[in-house]
Amino acid sequence: MENVDALSSFVAENLVFYGMQVIGAVAILIVGWLASKWAGRRVITMSESSGKIDETVGPLLGKITRIAVLAVTVLAVLGQFGVETASLIAVLGTIGLAIGLALQGTLSNIASGMMLLSLRPFSTGDAVEIGGTSGVVDEIGLFVTRMHSFDNKEITVPNSRIWGSEIINMTGRDTRRCDLEIGIGYDDDIDKAMRIIGEVLAGEERVLDEPEPLIAVGALGDNAVVLRVRPWTRTPDLWPLRYDLIKAFKQRFDAEGISFPYPQRDVHLFREGE
Repeated sequence: MENVDALSSFVAENLVFYGMQVIGAVAILIVGWLASKWAGRRVITMSESSGKIDETVGPLLGKITRIAVLAVTVLAVLGQFGVETASLIAVLGTIGLAIGLALQGTLSNIASGMMLLSLRPFSTGDAVEIGGTSGVVDEIGLFVTRMHSFDNKEITVPNSRIWGSEIINMTGRDTRRCDLEIGIGYDDDIDKAMRIIGEVLAGEERVLDEPEPLIAVGALGDNAVVLRVRPWTRTPDLWPLRYDLIKAFKQRFDAEGISFPYPQRDVHLFREGE
């Protein structure tokens, strides 16, 4: 009977002891889970309201914050059961190192993605040229950046390749220079042609007054005198302006008698014996 009483007392004490530990662990899990969700949402809200952080960075920072809070929660739960968290962290670190060595390429993409998201050489919607590939950015992810070409082909580029290449952002500035070369005949009046070009530019409201457009003789070609025309415009107007100017120059030159020379070649024929 004494043994039964001792066993009952032992079981009761351990049930209370471990029951409290389990209850504490469950409470920590619940609090940690709720705290991770709150912290993640809070980080996303702060990043969106700051106006200085790219829209693609906010959700990423929110996920990282949530994972970090959950990791601390798991360590706290293990500590509640008497697990040595210091040795566990060391083991996890060793495992993480081994995984990192096995996934160098993937981790390189992640690191490059973090650099792209933090330094922001381009944003979603920008037209870019990266290592000879041109397109419009649709999404900047942790592993890859998704774009579509100007003729709407889907392009997926690993972030490590982007970060290791020259990045040209074609829409990163508010204004762009429109470079045109117009060829006229050697018999045409250069000053008249330049005056006509100036009138066309002055009548085009998309051409900016500052910086002042450049109109100059650029080269004496094999078949034409090449005039360089370089007006400035707002970046969204660049290509529409270019197409309209080429049409306007052609129409005005035709009306004013300025010629666009064709490539010519003089061929001399000699009869045998002459």
